[in-house]
Amino acid sequence: ERSECLKLPCAQRVARVFNCSVLPTKRRNYKMKQFRNPETVHAPVAAYTHQIEVTGNNRWLVLSGQLGKDENGNLPEDPIKQIENAMENLVRNLQAANMGIKDLVKITFYMVGPIDNAKRREAVSKFLGDHNPCMTMLYVASLADPSFKVEVDAWACAK
Repeated sequence: ERSECLKLPCAQRVARVFNCSVLPTKRRNYKMKQFRNPETVHAPVAAYTHQIEVTGNNRWLVLSGQLGKDENGNLPEDPIKQIENAMENLVRNLQAANMGIKDLVKITFYMVGPIDNAKRREAVSKFLGDHNPCMTMLYVASLADPSFKVEVDAWACAK
């Protein structure tokens, strides 16, 4: 009987030892997080994931900082073009998760050096249109590589 008892799940073994009953428990879905690197975005340049989707009643998508590289991994020197590329990468990540611009709830911009504010606003509004998610803009001393002038990370939520 001892060997049969050891084959039981832990809670049932304890219940048998103490002569009590065990209520069945619901199994939980442990696949609530999906880590993805979409094929339509350049490969990560370090040990990070482009996006993580968290599911439940709502789907949450957490994006790593998107660089100003194009889909082929080319990095322009112009910081405005880097903003445009980073926003295009953000859109590609959203599309890969069956989400869109309207699902964005938070965007953080990290920028290095002088960047024309009017051109920056124009570049960003070209992608966001009339959608106004929470946003933070930070000017930092440097990013992971001296050639990176812009990095954009974001959170999105959808049903």
